[in-house]
Amino acid sequence: MEGRLRLPRLSLVLLGGLHIGGDWPRSHIHPTMPTTEDKDHAKVLTRRVLWKLDLHVLPPLALLWLANFIDRTNIGNARIAGLERDTHLHGTQFNTALAIFYVSYIIVELPSNWVLKKFKPSRWLPFLVAVWGVVTTLSGLVHNFKGLLAIRFFLGFCEGGLLPGIMLYLSTLYKRHELQQRVGIFYASASLSGAFGGLLATAIIKMEGVGGLAGWRWIFILEGIATVIFALTSTLFLPADIATAKFFTDEERDFALQRLRLSHGVTMTAPLSEPSQRITRSETDAEKATEEKIEVEATETLVVEQVEEQFEWGEVLRGVKDPQVWMTAVAYMGIIISLYSFSLFLPTIVAGLGYSGGAAQLHTVPPYVPAVVLTVVVAIASDRLKWRGPFILMFLPITMAGYILAIVAKTNTQRYAAVFLIASGIYPCGPCILSILPNNSAGHYKKATTVALQLAISNCGGFVATFTYDSSQAPTYIRGHSITLAFVAVAWVAMLCNVMYCVWENRARAEGRRQDNLNKYQELWDAGKTRAPIGDRHPDFRFTL
Repeated sequence: MEGRLRLPRLSLVLLGGLHIGGDWPRSHIHPTMPTTEDKDHAKVLTRRVLWKLDLHVLPPLALLWLANFIDRTNIGNARIAGLERDTHLHGTQFNTALAIFYVSYIIVELPSNWVLKKFKPSRWLPFLVAVWGVVTTLSGLVHNFKGLLAIRFFLGFCEGGLLPGIMLYLSTLYKRHELQQRVGIFYASASLSGAFGGLLATAIIKMEGVGGLAGWRWIFILEGIATVIFALTSTLFLPADIATAKFFTDEERDFALQRLRLSHGVTMTAPLSEPSQRITRSETDAEKATEEKIEVEATETLVVEQVEEQFEWGEVLRGVKDPQVWMTAVAYMGIIISLYSFSLFLPTIVAGLGYSGGAAQLHTVPPYVPAVVLTVVVAIASDRLKWRGPFILMFLPITMAGYILAIVAKTNTQRYAAVFLIASGIYPCGPCILSILPNNSAGHYKKATTVALQLAISNCGGFVATFTYDSSQAPTYIRGHSITLAFVAVAWVAMLCNVMYCVWENRARAEGRRQDNLNKYQELWDAGKTRAPIGDRHPDFRFTL
């Protein structure tokens, strides 16, 4: 008996003789095994491609992220330079102004990621940064609490899309386990920004009275102008994607595209169900002892490459229902509460240790130095070992030790030492947790959703961070440290749960207990409910710990 079955065309990615695509019959594939010379040439091309990507992508992104953190932490520096006095703030009004930022910040994260591909990341990300640079400049013109609230609200709208956008953008340029090294580099610039923010504020405050403006106003004005310049400069270097990157030769571009497709292999194409596994091969019906040959008429409608994927609400729902989103979001919330409160209130904490003015600003710099070094070292080790969560489990206890020391400290020297431990433990965790979902989500819009949703949930921690420390706790800040310590401990537990989930799911896939995912996907396709690639549902896909 012969029949004709219409199935979507499935891409087959071959590179260096390696077959990707599940259980396709190998008898119909005739790969050419790569020679030693081919392998050596591939290594040379890989180094050239990565070097050019790093050179053209990472410096502009580092500038944007540096501008981001400087602009977000400058309000802490402006506070100790007279902002509260000149805008007549009292009680918790300063904390409220910090908190309102996160309302708009959280709202914009998901929509921004959904439109990133349409507007091109090389244009969309610099646009966001340029607009918030303008808003930051206007921050130097506020005169009261209402004006500060309005500025902070609009600043959140501008900044919310940057980090999820950067993570999604990098995941389209680099392979899964090349990602965190790159995230570590631009994230380390955030650590440096804390140092530069203090140094810049120290210098800018000396402009007190210039143009009839207070020194803290010049902090916002000058740093906002610099942010706009950074944004405009970055548009000259950032490529929209690999296919349109002008800095590649034709050979390099083809190789870069192919290696990326190979790394996405099982997520872009799969034997969707039993009928599609029988493409162009004979099957014997054991009961009837007859040979059935099924011919398949291929169609051209299936989009299997993520760059061509169309938006579907089903993929958004898939992202929302992913357990890893919620576990990593809770973990990242604890990290963010520590990170944000540290960045926003370190100048105030240092001032409470007995330093004032320029001395307080300068003493905020040293704690960031070990944080920068460890962030980069951990990022490199994480990619080589293909670990994310385990490093977080190692470093969060260092931060906990720092908070415990800060709580029991009896002298200013002990409190200042605790700040070093807190920074050294918390900053290396950032790139680790940011890399988990880009590694473990496949399908462009599912990934866009998981990355942004994780950040939207975790950034709710910003509300806690802004009210954790206030001047009434000076100089010990025991209540603030205790609250943050509790959230960091919760983060450690949540990350342990995520690591164990990934181990359990990988074992289930290795034992063949997720093969039914192929049938479920075929049913969705046949019902017309999806035209997205199978993505991370493929049973051959493995989660990064």
